Amino acid sequence: MSNLLFDPIKTQASVTDSVIVGFSGGKDSVVTLDLCFKFFKKVQPFFMYLVPNLKFQEKMLMWYEKRYKINIMRIPHFEVSNFLKYGSFTLYDENVDIVRINDIYNYVRIDTGIHWIAAGERCADSIVRNAMIKKSGSIDRKRGRFYPLAYWKKDDVLQYIKYKKLYLSPEQKSLGFSFRSLAGNELSVIKENYPDDFNKIKKIYPFVEAAIERFKKYGKK
Repeated sequence: MSNLLFDPIKTQASVTDSVIVGFSGGKDSVVTLDLCFKFFKKVQPFFMYLVPNLKFQEKMLMWYEKRYKINIMRIPHFEVSNFLKYGSFTLYDENVDIVRINDIYNYVRIDTGIHWIAAGERCADSIVRNAMIKKSGSIDRKRGRFYPLAYWKKDDVLQYIKYKKLYLSPEQKSLGFSFRSLAGNELSVIKENYPDDFNKIKKIYPFVEAAIERFKKYGKK
């Protein structure tokens, strides 16, 4: 692993000593979090959930809280407002206000008093992210965001995880990424491996079985 990969976060640490980290438990976010604790004096992670207190997610969050001796903020994912307002696998409620990602960022910034947010986006993720990071650089001053892994490849990330013995959320063994939506392929994995957590999901989204059945029949997410 080239030492040049650490140049962005070294530069970012010269801008501020405090940073918020958007944390999902996925491979990019766990490396971003670990790097931030290495280079910044104050680090506050936040985790966005679709359903609160899912055991497999809490196990991962508590592992990192113990490792870094911190409290990770738990916040409803901004997509939840869309699910509830428009009735995604539940009855719709027109009284729900739509929440956007910038609303989440503003809330966390006000709550913590920290401006800069570190995220795990990489140029190698997609054409869109490559263009985004190329336009702003690894420090996006306009949006108040850092990209510590801007120029990392997937192999670099996996090598770092292995070297630092970082914990990945367990559902990734089946999904390849952390639980992030109500798509049928994701819900199928949760139902099979974490039935108690799936029942928690059904309490909020009682019709999610439909997504699983659609996935089984058509192979669509």
